[in-house]
Amino acid sequence: MTRIDLHILPFVSLLYLLAFLDRVNIANAKSFGLTTDLNLGGVEYNTILTIFFVPYIFFEIPSNMLLKKLSPRLWLSICGIGFGMVMVFQGLTQNYSGILVTRFFLGLFECGMFPGCFYLLGMWYKRSEAQKRFTFFFCSTSLAGAFGGLLASAIGKMDGVRGYSGWRWIFIIEGSLTFIICVGFLFVFPTFPEDAKWLGETERAYIKARLEADLGKNAIERKITFHDTITVLRDPKVLMGGFMYMGLVVPAYGYAYFSPAILATYKYNAIETQLHSVPPWAAAFGFSMLIAASSDLVRHRFAFTVGPICITLAGFAILLNVHNNLHLQYAALFLVCMGTYSAMPVIVCWYNMNLGGHHRRAIGSAWQIGFGNIGGIIATYSFLAKDAPEYRPGICICIGFSCLSAVSCCLYAGLIAWENRRRQKTVRQELSDYEKTELGDLNPAFRYML
Repeated sequence: MTRIDLHILPFVSLLYLLAFLDRVNIANAKSFGLTTDLNLGGVEYNTILTIFFVPYIFFEIPSNMLLKKLSPRLWLSICGIGFGMVMVFQGLTQNYSGILVTRFFLGLFECGMFPGCFYLLGMWYKRSEAQKRFTFFFCSTSLAGAFGGLLASAIGKMDGVRGYSGWRWIFIIEGSLTFIICVGFLFVFPTFPEDAKWLGETERAYIKARLEADLGKNAIERKITFHDTITVLRDPKVLMGGFMYMGLVVPAYGYAYFSPAILATYKYNAIETQLHSVPPWAAAFGFSMLIAASSDLVRHRFAFTVGPICITLAGFAILLNVHNNLHLQYAALFLVCMGTYSAMPVIVCWYNMNLGGHHRRAIGSAWQIGFGNIGGIIATYSFLAKDAPEYRPGICICIGFSCLSAVSCCLYAGLIAWENRRRQKTVRQELSDYEKTELGDLNPAFRYML
């Protein structure tokens, strides 16, 4: 497994780190005068954040269909090159309209990356060993948050170099770095086991056999059709996955986009704000890996979604009620970040690894991320400047959606537990290989992981 990990995890994690860094660095740029230089007023900054998520909602499923057709190496590298270029252009914008356009295209190029990487990871690992890998990949968000704060505090000191403000250099330098790395990915990024050139035929057959024993036949050769999309989305378990994820997207992006603004209300200057944003992200990384290792150890997911969500709720409860104790308020940001960013990868892994077959996993994973990112739109309008410094409406919205995620997880657990019991009592019919391929996780012999 170590050999597989070394060929897969560093590449997908680095790609996601770059994507998340390019996505949320606008919050760092805001601290260095973006809104002032572009004369943004009212909710224009929030609209800039919102437009990013529009392509996510509509293009996730088509992107995963293209990924399967073109290969992860080619498609995900092209996406990375695209959002790296757009990020550089974002650093050159001169007005509200310009940055609105670049944020839209940033979302367009990034929308296929996240579900595509989860889709790719799911085709390499068994369910019992997947959570640590999914979380390590997802924890790129925590590393990006920590690294982004440190990087922004350094780049922000370039204010005035060649006539550019510090916030422009944040976009230009980070976008250029992404572009260069993703050009290299065209030649080295991983693909599906069936196409991996670094595997021998014996190794390929072994990986295929161990995955079929856990998940059934994956049918990589099968084309995904529009009819498949409609069929998969009729499954209530698939639909529930979208609500599980959306409920945490709101607090996740609420924190990622607005924690610098919240920290600024604690009377820190721009550099101090960026530096104080780093420790919560670092703590979230360590806690997420602990949750993932524990979940894989006991081969259970449900409790490791609801437990961290309760930590998130505790953090928001403190932020809602305490306004005169900076140390406690800062500690609450740790709880929010740790709880949210440790529960999200468990939810995504749990849901994705309970989908059998290439077609059901490609469509299901894209649905979860695409629908879930509606929460990103909600998050961007939750923390408005007029609500500072307490941001009570935004905190209440995050509490409500965190509860939605917890309830959805309970409903999903109930659905799969009921389905497992029903299949256990049903007389199993002999199915052909073709029928098993078509059914995926709907195969009566398949058992969902709780």
